[in-house]
Amino acid sequence: MTPGDAAGGPARTALVTGGTGGMGRVVASKLAADGFDVAVAYFGSKDLADATVSEIEGYGRRGAAFAADVADEEAVAALFDAVEDHFEYLDVVVHTAGINRPAALADLDLADFDAIHRVNVRGTFVVDQQAGRRVREGGSIVNISSHVVRLSPPELSVYTASKAAVDVVTRVLAKELRGRDITVNAVAPGPTATAAFLDSTPPEEQKQLAALPPLGRLGRPDDVAGVVSFLVGPTGRWVNGQVVYANGGVV
Repeated sequence: MTPGDAAGGPARTALVTGGTGGMGRVVASKLAADGFDVAVAYFGSKDLADATVSEIEGYGRRGAAFAADVADEEAVAALFDAVEDHFEYLDVVVHTAGINRPAALADLDLADFDAIHRVNVRGTFVVDQQAGRRVREGGSIVNISSHVVRLSPPELSVYTASKAAVDVVTRVLAKELRGRDITVNAVAPGPTATAAFLDSTPPEEQKQLAALPPLGRLGRPDDVAGVVSFLVGPTGRWVNGQVVYANGGVV
């Protein structure tokens, strides 16, 4: 099975969670450009969700937006029902939804611990559980992890632990879907110049982070979207159960 194109090829359907965020929105648009019809799940601004749908439709594909709390199993089941009702089937799920609240471990508010793990860990379990039940043969599931799992930087103990869990869930699910021709991978970006990152990171820290990769810059959302596009496309079918680092060469 291969993606269709705007010229009339057979379309496949993708669901992108966190589809109004800086990364999720670009991923959704890239998949539309690749020939997918795209549903976006959002938790927040309906205006941003509608804008994302407009971008999808600008590529000649069908788009739709659905509000959902990714950590609520009933809401996520309803989300997948709505996507299937609207598009009839589901081929790809890209789970980008996640949160971060940096703090030194000794100073961490455990309410933040609970919030991060609810969205990043429970949310991944809940979305992947439905994806594992619903994605058609020949499809793909992609989770967004982070390169912090490899680096373990200060003030990100909870976030790093949550993304380590995403890596493990990804590898296990890939094995559990044996025999169904469904690939399951994670993409682990480095610092990426989304609006949220730029707004929350002081300029001096941005410069320091941009200096880490040998390529000498911050990542861009389209860098990550390109990796996702490869993993869910026809040339990425032999990549399965992997965490792909998209961080410009930071080791």
